[in-house]
Amino acid sequence: MADIKPFFRLDSANSTVIFDCQSKTPALLYFGKRLSEQTTETMLTQLATRQEVKCAVVEEAPISLSPLLGEGFTGAPGLELSNDTIAWSVGPALQDVRQPTPSSLEFVSVDELRGIEVVHSITLDSNTDVLSAHTVLTNLSDAPLSVNFCAAPTFQLPDSMNKLVSFEGRWSNEFQRQSVDLVLGSFVRENRKGKTSHDVFPGLLVHSEGAGEQQGECYGFHLGWSGNNKLRAELLPEGRRYVQMGELLLPGELTLAKGQTYQSPSIYGSFSSDGFSALSRNFHRFVKANLLSQAQREKTRPVHYNTWEGIYFDHDVDTLKQLADKVAPLGIERFVLDDGWFKGRRGDYAGLGDWTVDYEIYPDGLSPVIDHVNSLGMEFGIWFEPEMVNPDSDLYRAHPDWVLGSENNEQLSFRNQLVLDLTRTEVVEYLYKAIDDILVEYPTIKYIKWDMNRDINHAGNFSGKPAVHQQTLALYRLIDRIKAAYPGLEIESCSSGGARVDYGVLAHTDRVWTSDSNDALDRLEIQRGCSFFFPSSVMGAHVGPRDCHITGRNVSIEMRAAVSMFGHMGIEMDPRELTDHEYNALKAAIALHKEHREFIHAADLYRLDSDDLSINFGLIDEQKTKALFAYNSVRETPRTAPNKLRFVGLDADTQYTLNLVWPVKFEEYRPSSIAAVNGQTFTGEALMEFGLQMPISFPQTSLIFELNKA
Repeated sequence: MADIKPFFRLDSANSTVIFDCQSKTPALLYFGKRLSEQTTETMLTQLATRQEVKCAVVEEAPISLSPLLGEGFTGAPGLELSNDTIAWSVGPALQDVRQPTPSSLEFVSVDELRGIEVVHSITLDSNTDVLSAHTVLTNLSDAPLSVNFCAAPTFQLPDSMNKLVSFEGRWSNEFQRQSVDLVLGSFVRENRKGKTSHDVFPGLLVHSEGAGEQQGECYGFHLGWSGNNKLRAELLPEGRRYVQMGELLLPGELTLAKGQTYQSPSIYGSFSSDGFSALSRNFHRFVKANLLSQAQREKTRPVHYNTWEGIYFDHDVDTLKQLADKVAPLGIERFVLDDGWFKGRRGDYAGLGDWTVDYEIYPDGLSPVIDHVNSLGMEFGIWFEPEMVNPDSDLYRAHPDWVLGSENNEQLSFRNQLVLDLTRTEVVEYLYKAIDDILVEYPTIKYIKWDMNRDINHAGNFSGKPAVHQQTLALYRLIDRIKAAYPGLEIESCSSGGARVDYGVLAHTDRVWTSDSNDALDRLEIQRGCSFFFPSSVMGAHVGPRDCHITGRNVSIEMRAAVSMFGHMGIEMDPRELTDHEYNALKAAIALHKEHREFIHAADLYRLDSDDLSINFGLIDEQKTKALFAYNSVRETPRTAPNKLRFVGLDADTQYTLNLVWPVKFEEYRPSSIAAVNGQTFTGEALMEFGLQMPISFPQTSLIFELNKA
């Protein structure tokens, strides 16, 4: 056994993490604002000394990185194991601490009696203040070891953290925030849908009373995993509290033979003493620096045209050429052919799995469309849903046994499709070849929209075992294999919108489809919720049809464009429906986005606290020399005039020139309040502390202001 120090510390630019190794198992002692060297670990342990509590254990079981039943912990254990003997009460002891890099630690604990090794790996990113951690479990014994649950490292929270925000939703309404008090007992969210899901995004915020976008202490935690998950925040009777996240394993899903290991998904956590927006900026910087490829970081995000809400399954070569002719002059840079191009696909009831071009629709293949799109200066992208199969398909008729299911249980009907079993090697090989054949035949395809449109309700694989864990890993491997074979190919993660948006899949892809709702008012809340963990550069955001196909709401082209402008922008409609005014406005919006897009995708986000009347935010460069602020009115003010807009995050001493840059023509009551400030110069202090009186306008109006250092 190595000589182990009592404490280990990691520091980043603004955070400190300290681990206590004085007991049998390692535990988090401190995670928060960076501490000076003068504040020692011994001081913290002295300050944390607790008395024996009446009618309770003399010394409480620790909230270790994996809290254990074997230690007498009565909260939720971080390990739930079983075999024919005593694995349920696993009690490893810390044997070694390794430090692979200055910013990472590995705590190695072994239960020699039960033959189980547990390794907790922790990394604190020095530049972004984001901590990432996972648990590795190894069976050292001869007996098979059943793994019911193995959480990523568990983190104890300060007792000032008494509020919690979770993220819930449904199809076309993802990333809705739900705020609750942290009360005695557990707040638990579980997801068994076989994918990240619309319903339970695997992320939580915990914060102190009074925390907001620009002030207060808060933590954010996210599980980077695209399968089933379990999230827990618990307040114990003695007042201690913690956050724990891990993969939700189905009964019997995971058994380790001797020498086999299981690695939990990673938990990503960060701390901010300056509110939620600062917390989000930590995560955004982390995603850009650590999850996105070098190529993605360097490439400008092209403006999309997606055919889905324009034509749905009504494919026709001449129509597609007309669409391309119509959107190219708008400034579109990538044309994505959505669902409906492959054999037998006339609706969502047939064809999935038969990934060959439908020559009844495309008698000369896709080349006439692709060549036409490329000739107009646009990249070409294409839609696949590789994990799915329609019963009405040649693939299913040939291989009905290739789908996930469970014996003697009827499959639930879900969009006329079933889930292919990616734990079968032959299925993965079939899918790889099908996609590869298309990419070989049409080498100018540079983009795949990878969709997944149903839950996994019967997750049994060919052996009868639950398969979500292996299915998820197989998906990652398949995507990686395709991208390795086609350098420069970009892949979007879509799952009926935002049902597979997480750091796990983002590490293998380049963009996420945030939601199937293109309704601008819906999107304001959806994109706001998503922005707590994801930067604008990866969030697909499209200008939809005049009358939204999901909500039926009619929102002006100016507002639809303004909302889409602050993501990875695109349009998704039949452009032939556009009036001259709408066409010109959309063209101007795309030009404005292109003018500022490098800034939009690189700048720091400052969300403003909501007044329930408008949803507002700003983007500011690191030097505080340029900013874009968006004011989005969603409800008419109950007073005679709207509230002021305060431009948070600026440099107080800098002089800024203020200009309204969107819309091109703004209708307001006269005399104009905007005319009095447009092009004028103000101190950052005046803009932040006093603010700008918003004009009287119709609700559902978006205004974008540009500020530049004078």
